[in-house]
Amino acid sequence: MDSQDTKFNYKLILAALAAVVIGILIAFYYSYSQSKAQINFLEHEKELLVKDLTLMKADVDRLSALDEVNDIELQSSRYRVQQLIDSVGRLNFTIEKLREFKGELRRLEAKNDSLKLKNDFLNYNNMQLAEKYEASQNEIQKIRDANAALARAEALKRDKIQDINKELKTKKYLVLETTEGTAIRIRSGKPIQTNKASTVKRLKGRVLIAPDASLANQERVLYFQFLGPNMGIIEDNANTINVNGNIYSKRVVVDFSGSQTEVVDYVTIPEGSLESGDYILNVFEDQRLLQTSEFQLK
Repeated sequence: MDSQDTKFNYKLILAALAAVVIGILIAFYYSYSQSKAQINFLEHEKELLVKDLTLMKADVDRLSALDEVNDIELQSSRYRVQQLIDSVGRLNFTIEKLREFKGELRRLEAKNDSLKLKNDFLNYNNMQLAEKYEASQNEIQKIRDANAALARAEALKRDKIQDINKELKTKKYLVLETTEGTAIRIRSGKPIQTNKASTVKRLKGRVLIAPDASLANQERVLYFQFLGPNMGIIEDNANTINVNGNIYSKRVVVDFSGSQTEVVDYVTIPEGSLESGDYILNVFEDQRLLQTSEFQLK
């Protein structure tokens, strides 16, 4: 009976030992699975960290190359990113360290975003300045072109004035013996001289050219210029003559024979358009004033 009890106890001990061994194996396997899962998790997080840090380092290097943000901040960011990459590469950290690195990564990402915003702001300002600079250059070029055109116009004007002065010095002009300006009214179809302003229909210009054999058989052009009391030029049938910027009332072509020649011409105006006062008749040849005559209307 004792022998059977001993065998039974021995079997119990063996079963207990087997259970302990199996429990140890199960605990070891569970611990191994947990460790492997943690290692795989850390490896995965490491890959993500390295990827994020590599991208961030590329951004920092790009911003540094552009030289558009604060250099000290860039150097600090580059150094800290490199430290994290080195630390992750050694894989000598725990879950707590991983969380710490993640927090640091988030801070660096926020700083990197801030640097990107600064860079975008600087790019925008540079674009605005470039547009303003281009607009200023265009305005400057317009001013230069206008100044050049003005200089050319002034040069042409000076040359023209010199030519006119030279012509005035060398050209021989007609000599007028008399110049007379009068007012004419129309009664029964006949012209009658008058001094009453309200009845005037025409202004008459009459000149007597002195004889000059050296100018014989030439076509000469005279210009009559009638001025009213307010010194305004009186138009012929609402028309005036503009010659080189000078305004005249009438253009008169004369076939000069060389002998004394009388020239008469008229300026037609609406009846009642004149007012009382002193009137002037200026007679020009080209731009030279030959003679002046005054008359009065009441």
